[in-house]
Amino acid sequence: MFQKPRRPRPYSNGKVEPITFAKLNEETEGRVNRISEEFKNGFTLLEASKLSVTFWGSARTQSNDPDYKKAARLAARIHKELGYAIITGGGPGIMAAGNCGAYDAGGKSVGLTIKLPHEQTTNLCLTHHMDFQYFFTRKVCLAFAAEAYVYFPGGFGTLDELFEILTLVQTKKIAPAPAIILVGKSYWGGLDTFIRKHLLKGQKIDVEDLNLYTITDNEDEIIQLIKKAPIRKRE
Repeated sequence: MFQKPRRPRPYSNGKVEPITFAKLNEETEGRVNRISEEFKNGFTLLEASKLSVTFWGSARTQSNDPDYKKAARLAARIHKELGYAIITGGGPGIMAAGNCGAYDAGGKSVGLTIKLPHEQTTNLCLTHHMDFQYFFTRKVCLAFAAEAYVYFPGGFGTLDELFEILTLVQTKKIAPAPAIILVGKSYWGGLDTFIRKHLLKGQKIDVEDLNLYTITDNEDEIIQLIKKAPIRKRE
């Protein structure tokens, strides 16, 4: 279990006892070891998933929302037609929709959950899961070696995750390029306009970078994009 660094002990005269270099090194080494263990266990879990698609989107999306229903339906099709595992953050909203769609269809449903000070809501549609202590190790594992990334409407977290993946692909830190699919023209169209108007015209990106992602509402097109995506090496 993760242990918080101990507070410096006060001297008898009320002054704070300084932390020694030896103590700092001990706590640093312990934390690095825990991070390494999370990466090792996370990658082992994901490597066993073979072909996979990572779903992203708002944790606030309700089960009666059209986006929720579409995510569940799409996840079921991805399993039935392609045999891919569905990977999410394991929480509610779009994550639950993706996991439950795959689970109900008899597919592999993976959740990478996070330990929080307050109770973490984990959806009940997971065939495999792992709890993470650190957000950044979880985030790296969610981005690791998927054949496709499917983004439904979401908030700051979804946007953060989208631009991280786009940056990794643009800078060739992820190769070969996976399918990056933004579901919902009415939601993602404004972002696309901003990218073209400000980033492209301002020469902040190249015109080829616009090909890194696809915006669509068509489920058949999404299935074909995933099907055509290069198989990623798990090495």
